[in-house]
Amino acid sequence: MTTPQSVVIVGAGQAGGWAAKTLRAEGFAGRITLVGDEPHPPHERPPLSKAVLAGASEPAVCDLFKAETLAELALDCIPAERATAIDRAARVVLTDRGRRLAYDRLVIATGSRVRRLAVPGADLPGVRYLRTIADALALRERLGAGARLLVVGGGWIGLEAAATARKRGATVTVLEAADRLCARAVPAEVSAFLARLHASHGVAIRLGAKLERFEPAAGGALQAVLADGTRIAADTVLVGVGIVPNVELAREAGLEVANGIVVDDQGRTSDPDVFAAGDVTDLPAARLGRRVRLESWQNAQDQAIVAAKAALGGDARYDPLPWFWSDQYDANIQMLGMPERWPAGIARGDPAGTSFSLFYLRGDRGPDGAAAIEAVVSINAPRELRAARRLIEQGRPVIPQALADPQTSLQKL
Repeated sequence: MTTPQSVVIVGAGQAGGWAAKTLRAEGFAGRITLVGDEPHPPHERPPLSKAVLAGASEPAVCDLFKAETLAELALDCIPAERATAIDRAARVVLTDRGRRLAYDRLVIATGSRVRRLAVPGADLPGVRYLRTIADALALRERLGAGARLLVVGGGWIGLEAAATARKRGATVTVLEAADRLCARAVPAEVSAFLARLHASHGVAIRLGAKLERFEPAAGGALQAVLADGTRIAADTVLVGVGIVPNVELAREAGLEVANGIVVDDQGRTSDPDVFAAGDVTDLPAARLGRRVRLESWQNAQDQAIVAAKAALGGDARYDPLPWFWSDQYDANIQMLGMPERWPAGIARGDPAGTSFSLFYLRGDRGPDGAAAIEAVVSINAPRELRAARRLIEQGRPVIPQALADPQTSLQKL
């Protein structure tokens, strides 16, 4: 592989920013062009549903780098401009303002966008989404004491926003079509904890709720109409029903796309000079034994670091141990691993309480029942999670009784 002289990065979020920083950290002195369709420097999104939405912080808290660090990276930053096409033969990225950005290596970090709700009335002014800085700022203006917020979707974004809105004094109702909260992401015990947590803070939760339509109401308010005829009034509706990877640019350029842009363990696409990282990728996870698309802060950072090194000819490889976290009220929820199906968990602490961990073992057990840990979910138990990470990385078999006994030190295991 020849040494590149110019690298273009499409996408100025977490993955794009870390790719740029890594290129410089690896000694790359050539031109780095970072083009993003939002009018902001490289930034991350987790604070949007928490500190920014709460009004506790301004959008600058999302910036990946301080101004002086960004200046030292000497990037050719092009904000508020959208890449519209990739000409792989000419090695050029075209933008909606007519630029032609030449590259020797290309990193696609286009991330994802919100999944739009397809019901009548979903285009009414009070129906909002939360993905960008602009979204967070617009939504927080509508939240405050006495405001009525209806959250459609009981996943991470919806629940974090619900918690923030309650802290601001809004009345909150959450609609979830499934029979439990965060059903795709967490085991049933954690869904039950989340339901208790939000109910204890005054959130009304409706599970198995089938939304049929929105109707306008007096004073700019809305009414949500459910399939059973229930009507719920709200000043604002926040929709959080998932995200969609932004693969169109890659697909139209002829790159292989499946459940995201198909990459190898270095972030390399079907074109050896084009790399991809973050939410948008379909990546191999040897540790999990399958290909996955990871929608997480950790993946956007760590995969981008590997892809940037590989773009310079390095031999870094990426085999993620998925890590997800969420802060809601005074609860910190963390999860390591991502089983295809949740087996029976081993509880350490009381799952009906406010601090506990759940361990999930692999199926191949020893004579004493010992097995390697496949995944762990911790509620307000960060020290246990740190010890569990080491056990998972080591692949060390553990006896279930030891995990369940709070008197047994996980660090010593």
